[in-house]
Amino acid sequence: MRTPLFIICEVVVATVLYLLFRHYGNDYFFFAGYTVLQFVVMATAWNILGGYCGYVNFGSAGFFAIGAYSSVFFYTVGQNVQDMDPGFLTSVLHVIFPIPVPILIVFGGAFAGLVGLGTGYLTLRLRGVFFAIATLALAVVIETLIVNWEYVGGSRGAYIIPPNTVPVFGPYIQYLFVLMLVMVIVGLTAARLIERSRLGYGFATIRDDELAAEASGVPTLKLKLIATVLSGALMGMAGSTFPFYLGFTEPGSVFDLSYAVNSIAMPMIGGTTSWVGPLIGAILLGTMQQVATVTISSVANLLIVGLMLIGFVIVAPNGIVGLWQDWIAKRSKS
Repeated sequence: MRTPLFIICEVVVATVLYLLFRHYGNDYFFFAGYTVLQFVVMATAWNILGGYCGYVNFGSAGFFAIGAYSSVFFYTVGQNVQDMDPGFLTSVLHVIFPIPVPILIVFGGAFAGLVGLGTGYLTLRLRGVFFAIATLALAVVIETLIVNWEYVGGSRGAYIIPPNTVPVFGPYIQYLFVLMLVMVIVGLTAARLIERSRLGYGFATIRDDELAAEASGVPTLKLKLIATVLSGALMGMAGSTFPFYLGFTEPGSVFDLSYAVNSIAMPMIGGTTSWVGPLIGAILLGTMQQVATVTISSVANLLIVGLMLIGFVIVAPNGIVGLWQDWIAKRSKS
């Protein structure tokens, strides 16, 4: 399928999904759907570095938090602008603030991408378990900085009060749902383009044998930096709407273990070598977690992820996509 046709199909599916939710569902469908779509973006973001390049990243929550707290920062600036004395500068700032959420999404992705670029120079020369530990340490460092940054609430957290309704969309959660749908389209399109390009082939050589790739003249460090920037940017975009979704942001919620675990588990369960793997894994696990939250308890979410991850590692180490490819190959031989 050609890329323009692929994008058209994504837009059609997204539009149909939104119209079905709006006509037959209620606000809960949009709240749950937003979470599942957010998981799709996060899984796709993690897979660019962890799946395509084979560099397991345990610091996903750090990039997610950068996107979330960039929105908190600009929201706080906007609140302070409202309290300023009247004047020319205040009038100019009132034109800029409050910054629309779509712009905040771009800012969150840009900041997370820049942090990914900076940390990439420090960590991407490490390999295997050493790189994984370094990314985990990065998330701890970012959390420590945010906890001690009083301007964005510090350890107390910060409130963000979104409007109840938005023109055209109605309830605010429907607006956030549409924004997350757009991010899913952007993320999946980017992943598919990477997979079918020279950049994707370069990522695959790093994943298969980095030493051989370097000996063949592949610029492995440059490719890994590109992967880190893209992965971090998408993760930051996924987190940028988080404060508006909850209305209250504090380090414990943003750096919750479930985000780091889900970001890794969903691509591995769906399959890490294809753009469709994170999509399948996120929809499957995200839907199961939402059902468990309503019927059992949200505490069961990590248990579900852990059991499914263990089962797939044993039965289908290449995920659902790998299982499907193996079945097609056996069928063609027979």
